[in-house]
Amino acid sequence: MNRSEMKGLIRGLNKDEASQTLNVLLDDAPDLTKKIYDIAMKVIGGVDSDDIKEDVYFELDMLGVDDMSSRSGRTPHGYVEPYDAAWEMFEEALYPFIDEMKKNQQRKLPAVAKSHCIGIIKGLWSYEKDSISDFKGWVTDAPGEYVHTVINEWKKGNPSDDDIAELMDFVKGGQS
Repeated sequence: MNRSEMKGLIRGLNKDEASQTLNVLLDDAPDLTKKIYDIAMKVIGGVDSDDIKEDVYFELDMLGVDDMSSRSGRTPHGYVEPYDAAWEMFEEALYPFIDEMKKNQQRKLPAVAKSHCIGIIKGLWSYEKDSISDFKGWVTDAPGEYVHTVINEWKKGNPSDDDIAELMDFVKGGQS
């Protein structure tokens, strides 16, 4: 098999196969650990808060009244208020971003976690300001309330005092 064919096979690995391959490589070639780590840091550390903002905005703006209606009303377990269904949908759309932020805190990547936090907040502000979706009327207070939730979740990762001060200055500046 030539080099091009080998690259094609490697690029065609699914996530599980790629993960298994990487773990075997780490075990069999410990001298490559530093190089693999450096590459991983470039991939993980290349977080752009504006990209996250756009992703958050997109996920929230895709929420629809029709989906909310199908999740509310009479159910086998009782009655679900439309507002409750809307807030649940909002949370379900937002929490994967919060989970990613927390994962980066667990990885001991405070700068990446802070970029995620800022991106999520920017996305919430953008949704609150720019979205014209009918769904937004069902969760009018959610973006503002979730800014505080995101900050509180981020703070649980024990960021430095300087990072906290920087984030709080950013939030105050964005609320002016």
